[in-house]
Amino acid sequence: MGEKNLLIIDGFNLLSRAYFATAYNKTEDQLTRNRSGQYINALRVFFQKLYNLINEHHVNHVAIAWDIKREETERRQKYDFYKASRNELPMPLIQQYETLTMILEQLGIVQLTIPPHEADDVIGSLAKKWSEKPLGHCYIYSNDKDLLQLLNEHTTQIIAQKRNEMLYTVNHFKADYQIETHQWIDVKALLGDTSDNIPGVAGIGQKSALPLIQHYQSIENLYQTLPNIDAKFNRCRKKLIAGELSAKISKDLATINCDIGLFVDFELEQLYYSPKSNYVNDVLAELDIRIRMS
Repeated sequence: MGEKNLLIIDGFNLLSRAYFATAYNKTEDQLTRNRSGQYINALRVFFQKLYNLINEHHVNHVAIAWDIKREETERRQKYDFYKASRNELPMPLIQQYETLTMILEQLGIVQLTIPPHEADDVIGSLAKKWSEKPLGHCYIYSNDKDLLQLLNEHTTQIIAQKRNEMLYTVNHFKADYQIETHQWIDVKALLGDTSDNIPGVAGIGQKSALPLIQHYQSIENLYQTLPNIDAKFNRCRKKLIAGELSAKISKDLATINCDIGLFVDFELEQLYYSPKSNYVNDVLAELDIRIRMS
């Protein structure tokens, strides 16, 4: 085998985007079902995207990372407000998740669920192990911008846009933000994230957070030098003082754990996957799903 390329899919990110895109303005009884009455609107999109990615990026190793229940995550156990405002998932989406995990197992695709860790931590730990070899390239498929902290010369994030997808590399990141990828955590510590209930520092927005980290490198260095803060950041001083604890908690929450113990002895060749078109089509035909295999 020549170069080995790994595709890590953020499972719920792809499945939920597939679901809501195909469920827009529809009631549950209007969603596509198969002959058995199972919902398949998101499954069809998921499988088509999966095999398109494998073909397009010459992938021969695949892993799907899944989240656990948010109440069981390490972050939620530490901070009870974390992700507390998230809505419950619709029943047809949960049903398709359950079907999907069974079908992926049937197809021989490795799925990783590692309590009490979230999918981001699984992705980070696996991408780090792959990059350290390095065996080839690692492609992370997700629209979650938190994952930008994982980018390096061996790891690229595939970000879906309205009409196409962008291969977002570490060079794109540095050109866009003028910081190192690990410093993205510090930017997030100041900005927070309303979707995850990460508080950040009240009053510090996009126009201040990035320049502060570009100048001070980290929130730790920022707070050490706060008494003598550069005059151009004077307007931020009181907000930063008031939000110091919040910034440190937010950094803790925003930091992806790339050292999950399970991966110390994890054999990467377990992820090898070479799809056989006839078998894939036969398995999906049982669900009344037809996709184009390139």
